[in-house]
Amino acid sequence: MDNARDVAKQTLALILAGGRGSRLKMLTDTRAKPAVYFGGKYRIIDFALSNCVNSGISRIGVVTQYKSHSLLRHLQSGWSFLRNQFNEFIDLLPAQQRVDEEHWYQGTADAVYQNIDIIKDHGPKYVVILAGDHIYKMDYAALVLDHIRMGSPVTIACMPVERSQATAFGVMKVDNDSLITEFVEKPKDPAPMPGDETKSLASMGIYVFDADFLYQVLQKDADTQGSHRDFGMDIIPSLVKERKAHAHDFTKSCIRNRGDKSIVYWRDVGTIDAYWAANMDIASIEPQLDVYDANWPIWTSQLQQPPAKFVQDINGTSTIVRNSVVSAGCIISGSSVNQSLLFSNTRLHSNCFLSESVVCPFCVIHRGCRLTKVILDRGCELPRNLIIGENAELDAKRFYRSEGGVTLVTRKMLRKLQQDEPTLFEDFENYKSPFIPSY
Repeated sequence: MDNARDVAKQTLALILAGGRGSRLKMLTDTRAKPAVYFGGKYRIIDFALSNCVNSGISRIGVVTQYKSHSLLRHLQSGWSFLRNQFNEFIDLLPAQQRVDEEHWYQGTADAVYQNIDIIKDHGPKYVVILAGDHIYKMDYAALVLDHIRMGSPVTIACMPVERSQATAFGVMKVDNDSLITEFVEKPKDPAPMPGDETKSLASMGIYVFDADFLYQVLQKDADTQGSHRDFGMDIIPSLVKERKAHAHDFTKSCIRNRGDKSIVYWRDVGTIDAYWAANMDIASIEPQLDVYDANWPIWTSQLQQPPAKFVQDINGTSTIVRNSVVSAGCIISGSSVNQSLLFSNTRLHSNCFLSESVVCPFCVIHRGCRLTKVILDRGCELPRNLIIGENAELDAKRFYRSEGGVTLVTRKMLRKLQQDEPTLFEDFENYKSPFIPSY
């Protein structure tokens, strides 16, 4: 059998990163979901990309469509270390109407089909198709080796999820040889797993195809009238009926938490509440997602920033930080930060209190503010003494408040608040920060 290194060199990875992620509400008003900030330092797509590089797969295509500028800039600045001289690359594949001059990408299968000539030019033996909007650590070479061992032309990575959440996934049944016998995309009543009525076996949106077989099924789908041009809705169910698809157990390729090997971590951070909870895990004392493992690093784009700085305010009040992540370039002056994540270049002025909050880059929080269970989008600047997260009715009126009680604040919301309640912004022009980038 091929070893992992040989298999990785024969594999091309395609990351589907064109989705908006509408359930993340205003966080995706200006960027695609894979470009959303995560974990105090990263973007969501960094996890799939890092898995590729750490697995030895260095031929990668990133398929983009919805509001891709932020994503493309991130990839160009942080992922340019691969060398074409060594047949390593990240190929950016925006919707160009290459095959169909009347339509942009119509579905996940069409997004791959419209780039089929580019894929063929690279001559891979195997193609790994990935979603660019999930948080997990996985050895894709181990996945491809399992694909070869099982002998089917397509393999789908899967894992158990709570049955109540399985309506958002493709749900499958498998036999004792891991052959997929049934597959239903986003069922209203997901089938339970044998022996556990609370769980369903869900597709992770990760597929391995024999390259030549992939070309055939994509062409057949493109020629089929009425197809949704989607892997989950059309291609995978068809291949399951033909008994050509096997399931790969994620536990065989998951990169485990070094502190607790029993943890199998994979998150779809597709809602505001799920996104907030996954970030809170990073800030916890013993996070389930291990981002400190030097053997499986998460790569990203990062500016050269000074270290984070913690100072007393003019009255001598010290800064207190508990169970929190504070990135480079941050300055905190005489404030309290508890169970929170501060991305780079955040300014937190004196006498503020942050609890269970996610603060994206280039935010300024002026003195006297209190934030509880808040997400601040990039570049937000809060006026003095603003309180968020303590009055559900007022928060829902001013900002976006999720079902789980998380308040999302964006620059657009703050501009509207300044118009609606100008007294909150009295003298704001005299103390507002000049350093926030306009982009």
